[in-house]
Amino acid sequence: MTARTVRNSLVGLVAIVAVAGMAVLIWVWLQPGPTGFASGKPVDLDAYHGRAPTGVPVELARADLLTRGRYLTQAADCEACHTAKGGKPFAGGRPFALPFGTLYTPNITSDKETGIGQWTNADFLRAVHQGVARDGTRLYPAFPYASYTMLTDEDVLAIKAYLFSLQPVHSENLPNTFRFPYDQRWLMFFWSMLFNSNDRFRPVDGQSAEWNRGAYLVEATAHCGECHTPRNAFQALNNRLKFSGGVAEGWNAYNITSDKGTGIGNWTQEELASYLSSGHAMGRGTAGGPMAEAVDLSFRYMTPSDIAAMVTYLKSVPAVKSESIPDHLADAASPVHSSGPGGNPIGKRIFEGACASCHSWTGKGAIRTEAQLTGSRAVNDPSAMNVAQMVLAGTGPGLEDRARMPAFRAIFTDAEVAAVSNYVTARFGSEPSHIDAADVAKLRQQSDAELTARDH
Repeated sequence: MTARTVRNSLVGLVAIVAVAGMAVLIWVWLQPGPTGFASGKPVDLDAYHGRAPTGVPVELARADLLTRGRYLTQAADCEACHTAKGGKPFAGGRPFALPFGTLYTPNITSDKETGIGQWTNADFLRAVHQGVARDGTRLYPAFPYASYTMLTDEDVLAIKAYLFSLQPVHSENLPNTFRFPYDQRWLMFFWSMLFNSNDRFRPVDGQSAEWNRGAYLVEATAHCGECHTPRNAFQALNNRLKFSGGVAEGWNAYNITSDKGTGIGNWTQEELASYLSSGHAMGRGTAGGPMAEAVDLSFRYMTPSDIAAMVTYLKSVPAVKSESIPDHLADAASPVHSSGPGGNPIGKRIFEGACASCHSWTGKGAIRTEAQLTGSRAVNDPSAMNVAQMVLAGTGPGLEDRARMPAFRAIFTDAEVAAVSNYVTARFGSEPSHIDAADVAKLRQQSDAELTARDH
């Protein structure tokens, strides 16, 4: 091969890389914004003439700074991620098992040595809006700063004021276990350039005040898309498939677009409001996993007007059909236990001994409506991921008046969890699942990491 041929090959390779890079940049640039689907013109907050969509709801308009800060901290669900299971609130240490290692959340109490007690207002704003810590360290987007960047300075600083009003907790941060190259935090500079707008929320002129309030809560404060929107190859939200379903901590976060078959298009406003505020909607199922946490630590503290605003906004999101789940939900099963699916004696035996007394053989619930299986998206999900997770973890602590499902992770083997999960989907769902022991073993990883972190 001549030198000229080598040179031409290198030039060609560089040209291909340059074209590919330009294509990625154009693809990112054309990505729709969070409210890009809506008709109307986005305007700056100071140019918006309707009721201010940011801050606290009208019921708390005259509240003091710490009351407003507490409300916004709860609405942003900060406690869920920054509290280890069994640990002190906001002291960090909660693990998130990811494909490339485990990430541990930091201490965000006002402790000056291990927390954020020495952070200035500017430090806190830069972390929340730009994903950059006080010492210049780049934060991973597991901290949803690409959504929080829409929060106003005033709201962010109200959250900081509330956090600083709490008792500081001395708790050393645990090191992440990311493998190379994911342990190179400086790479997040380029991620942020592509996927973090660093823009504050812009209401849409032409939409109602309630819609804009709901948009601010759903997109910025509650950051619903972080779980319910699928991610692209760079682990950024793919708003081209906005709210059509994602994965959070080993749980499926289902479609919340207005699609009638696989989303919430057939849900009434009352059903959706009930699910958000209580974790249960009659005939629709009961929240589990991260969604149950969001209800218990965040949504249940929100005012009815804010819940209604979120419902208004969510119902306006265009329909996107999920291809991985059926759009038909099965009806109640036969009350005769022998008429169920065959070929799974282990699953049937476990259901009969541990499940039927609460859920009933029909799946409509024996005592409490929260135990109803029919109509639940999880039971009609052929992956059985959430069913298996519920068997492993139960519903956990939460609302005092909500029925509890115990955790069976210490009782059943992976094979037994798989068997009963497959039995449940086959008997009460529209398509049988085929999850196996190896799949269940992977689902245990997150809870195992949490137990290890707590013991540490």
